[in-house]
Amino acid sequence: MIRIAVIDDHELIRHGLEYLLHRHEDLQVVLRGSSVGDLRGFDAGYDVLILDLYLAEDRPCLAAVKELSAVTRVLIVSASGRPADVLAAIRCGANGYVTKDAPSELIVAAVRTVAAGGFYLSAGLADILQSELDDNTRPPAGADGSEDGSEGGSEGGDARPRLSAREEETLSYIAQGFTHAQVGRRMGVSKATVDTYVERIRAKLQVGNKAELTRAALNRLERRDRP
Repeated sequence: MIRIAVIDDHELIRHGLEYLLHRHEDLQVVLRGSSVGDLRGFDAGYDVLILDLYLAEDRPCLAAVKELSAVTRVLIVSASGRPADVLAAIRCGANGYVTKDAPSELIVAAVRTVAAGGFYLSAGLADILQSELDDNTRPPAGADGSEDGSEGGSEGGDARPRLSAREEETLSYIAQGFTHAQVGRRMGVSKATVDTYVERIRAKLQVGNKAELTRAALNRLERRDRP
């Protein structure tokens, strides 16, 4: 049984999520609240926290995401699909992000994935990020786009590890939630080749699991856009 806490400032959303999740025998909502404060004093425990990113305020509750993700698995379910909000939430430790217009079966899949220790990014949201991530896969002018991973060190004060063009492309697909096999089909290479790219990326960026890879991709996007 996966125990779930739901925090959303809209009563209709809270009841709707509870109704949706209770239709599945392995899912149980054990707490509903309108604010993070409703979690205090709840001793029964839960496996996944579904959290709205905007709680009765005009700015995202990123401090709460950071604090809560340190002690539990956090799935953001938000009306906002803005890349900046997604990036910020993931950087603060969120284990998944789904927009509220996602089909109900995807929300259920996200809960199960996050509860199992995985990372989930809704397909619709991946589409929103696609163009920006595609821009990030293009190597800077003069960069060596070779695939042997021997691009050399960074220059001009850019401390980011240098990835080849194919590694950047792989990383962008990983950030969208694709499996290695799916990435391979999109890139026209074998899964084994994608595995090799991912191992190179992990070594260069010093990251481990898929969530960390996703954060790395979005962090690179943020640094590129930073003035």
